[in-house]
Amino acid sequence: MTPPVTTVPYPAPVHTALAAARSAQRPARNTRAGDRARQLRTAADALDAAADTLIPVAQRETRLTEARLRGELARTTFQARLFADRLEQGAFLDARIDHADADWPMGPRPDIRRTHLPLGPVLVFAASNFPFAFSVFGGDTVSALAAGCPVVVKAHPGHPELSVLTARTVTEALTAAGAPQGLLSLVEGQEAGVAAVQDSRIKAVGFTGSTHGGRALFDLAARRPDPIPFYGELGSTNPVVVTPSGWRERGLEIAEGFADSYSLGSGQFCTQPGVVFVPDATDFAAAVPAVAPGPMLNERIHDAYRESLRELSSRPDVGTAARAEGRQDGPEAVLLRTDAQAVLADPSLISTEVFGPATLLVEYESLDEVVRVLDASGGSLTGSVHGGEAPDADALTLLDALAERVGRVLWNEWPTGVTVSDAQQHGGPWPATTAPTTTSVGTAAIHRFLRPVAYQNVPVAGLPAELRY
Repeated sequence: MTPPVTTVPYPAPVHTALAAARSAQRPARNTRAGDRARQLRTAADALDAAADTLIPVAQRETRLTEARLRGELARTTFQARLFADRLEQGAFLDARIDHADADWPMGPRPDIRRTHLPLGPVLVFAASNFPFAFSVFGGDTVSALAAGCPVVVKAHPGHPELSVLTARTVTEALTAAGAPQGLLSLVEGQEAGVAAVQDSRIKAVGFTGSTHGGRALFDLAARRPDPIPFYGELGSTNPVVVTPSGWRERGLEIAEGFADSYSLGSGQFCTQPGVVFVPDATDFAAAVPAVAPGPMLNERIHDAYRESLRELSSRPDVGTAARAEGRQDGPEAVLLRTDAQAVLADPSLISTEVFGPATLLVEYESLDEVVRVLDASGGSLTGSVHGGEAPDADALTLLDALAERVGRVLWNEWPTGVTVSDAQQHGGPWPATTAPTTTSVGTAAIHRFLRPVAYQNVPVAGLPAELRY
């Protein structure tokens, strides 16, 4: 029997965190949904109460503004409360009951009852660009806790002090609400993350980060003697198509909306519109209002932005359509340009993510040409069409083509801004994610950390509560 864990430091040695998670596994699984809901609300309340302590630390470590961080913290605690609401409603169980039937057409059917149980301890890699919403108590962690899984968070090195403060605040709140010891732990360092991915006590991984790093960890998870699910959100260029009718009818509105979207947060959003198909790249670039991005999260990310921008802009048939200086040491905002024929010759042009305020404009001659380009492209988190006030047949064809390779399709809207809701889908085919059938945002995210179990001819006393009827 695994010995009980009484205290876990912040951060913890990886072996301590894994032992704590293993110790909490069965108590967490057996915690009633209503009690999980109360624990999540208590943690959300504690984070809200600690905002004046957390926000200044987050500002110092990430260079993000107070307004942005307060908004993100509000999103984070809302998300926890939404999962709590759905837990109390029994929304995640999908309980199915087949009573015994002697006259079943394929032969007598036994009593079979199906529900979902938590996978077990989950390892979460925190992201750099959302220090609350995709970090210690972000969507991966909250959805795993809601499922009844202990969580080990690998802190992001971009905000270490905030990670410790958040972990302490949440863990103390969970404990006060009656959660088992070891339900949430924090570890630091690349070696700790790699070791945890390969440890048999971890049953699933949630990751948000680069394609290179995510693929390396995904391969480690797959090569284990007991391979486990790896839910990675990786790179995405989020194609946008501006139709001829859209440009004629809504050109100014589209240009202004684009300026806000591609420069939002200095371009450090996974849903930043990195590729925009336009009828005329010169006209489009001239209509886009000038922007002045603020500082990026840190110098490492700024340097990576400059390097990826240099690499893409040096490709044959890629030119520069517009440049604008940043502010307060912020990055330069850049619009690159090419054409659809060049992309058909080299589809990697529109799959190369530039993490920052840069977008590749792709000029096209016909929407059929755009569809051919999309058919040759990889997966993304989002795909958008900006058309006229009413969709025409060509625009509807574009929506269909995008739906084959993205997780969220938008009409006359920009992809930045991902609300938390029941219908939200934040995922997509490779390289956007490693698991295109799942989402990392919205209440459906919980299903990544649950697995179905059927009980056949089991006495009522041995059944989970939701199957006892």
